[in-house]
Amino acid sequence: MSKQHYMKRETKRKLKAFQEYKLSNFAWSSSLVISILFLFNGYDLFERTIHIPFLTFAGIYLIFGLLQLLVSVKIKKDVLDGNAIKTSTRIFGFSLIVALLTGNIFVAIAALDMIKKEKSIEYTLAIYMALTNFCIISISGLNVFKPYVSNLFLLGMGILIGISILHVLSMFIITVFVKNGAVDRRLVPLAYLLLVTSITGNIFSLLLGFTLLSKIKNDNKEILVTWIDILRRLFRNSMAVLGLLFITVLLSISICSYFTFEYTLAIENNYSTLLLPPSLEYPFGTDDFGRCVFTRIVFGGRISLLVGFISTLIPVLAGGCLGALSGYYGKYIDNFIMRALDILYAVPGMLLAIAIVAAFGANTTNLILALSIGYIPTYARTMRATVLSVSNYEFIEAARACGAKDHIIIFKHIIPNSLAPIIVKATLTIGVAVISTSSLSYLGLGVEPHIPEWGNILKIGSDYLESKSYLAVYPGLAIIMMVLSFNFFGDGLRDALDPKLK
Repeated sequence: MSKQHYMKRETKRKLKAFQEYKLSNFAWSSSLVISILFLFNGYDLFERTIHIPFLTFAGIYLIFGLLQLLVSVKIKKDVLDGNAIKTSTRIFGFSLIVALLTGNIFVAIAALDMIKKEKSIEYTLAIYMALTNFCIISISGLNVFKPYVSNLFLLGMGILIGISILHVLSMFIITVFVKNGAVDRRLVPLAYLLLVTSITGNIFSLLLGFTLLSKIKNDNKEILVTWIDILRRLFRNSMAVLGLLFITVLLSISICSYFTFEYTLAIENNYSTLLLPPSLEYPFGTDDFGRCVFTRIVFGGRISLLVGFISTLIPVLAGGCLGALSGYYGKYIDNFIMRALDILYAVPGMLLAIAIVAAFGANTTNLILALSIGYIPTYARTMRATVLSVSNYEFIEAARACGAKDHIIIFKHIIPNSLAPIIVKATLTIGVAVISTSSLSYLGLGVEPHIPEWGNILKIGSDYLESKSYLAVYPGLAIIMMVLSFNFFGDGLRDALDPKLK
């Protein structure tokens, strides 16, 4: 091995040990990409018009991207010279938090991660919890430019702002009362408050609340709370966490939109606002019926998540139970269940879904059933393979020797110890279900046409690809980002649950 090659590997090894460097690189590269996207949207090639707001945001993202690039260079120099990030570099991170006001969450995450040297899992969760709320307030706040807002808009925004203040205060409280991974017992009220605020769909608030309570309950002995170690390994994967952040924001905005968004703007025709270009009033423009595309995409996310989660939960339960019975009992029961599922597995999932929807009608309920049935065989096979392995463990033999009944052994011992591959597979299946939902809706075989759903929105936008391409680009990007988020999160969760990668 040459000296140059050795030095290059040693440099990579040193930099890899610093999460701050990885986040900083991702932040500046993402900022530059977004800046380019804003730049392209700033000039309409067909109408030859300039959109000042898009060009302004392009310039702002470019500036913060270049500043973050300088931070990356400085971090690299600090690490290679002294194997540590200097205090002066970390202090500079405070100035980059301002990027949050422009909506640049990538630079904000990198800055918040950099300013604190010793970061507990609680502090990291608090960062993403607060950022999620900021995103929801920013998205919901765009409604103030609409001709009218929801009757509950002020109430909803007031509650969100109050929760945001609590979440920001939680970051500082955790910095003071969580030392070396040990949680002060005085944080019990805060933990319960965070669990209450998670009703807005903030998954990070839920995780932080349970983490604080679990540590306090077990006297800060993390070995008794194995899922905290899994959570810590998950947060080492930047892409997985960003995927979880997007999923959380989408889930939260789907819940909060009941208060902060006006549904009539997404479904009622307004012939005075036909095919308007993107603006502050209509951030993604309007379609050929004068409906706000931005509002329709927000409500469409609710449908996509609902169909994705339910159409995954049903096969997880049905397929998991069938696979557990098949793997545990074997012989005739195994042969009967698996051969019956083989028949179902032989039919392509999309073809089966089209047949069911065509036979019983295109609506949300039939769509969920159509997608669910097609996924049952894959979950049954996965569960069966895991159960065949777990059934031979000593604690199962001990349970049999103690006289435990079969249903107790299956549901109390075998299934809980076989869930890891099922959970990982479920996160990936949700992304596939979203694509299937949008595909069927695009073909007119999914959700009813009048309901805002990403496939329906994309279908309308595809008719204006040459003149109003943004009508198809925005729903298409929403689908891509949601599927990528679930894929990244699923991959990260798989690595976190793998004991070989500890």
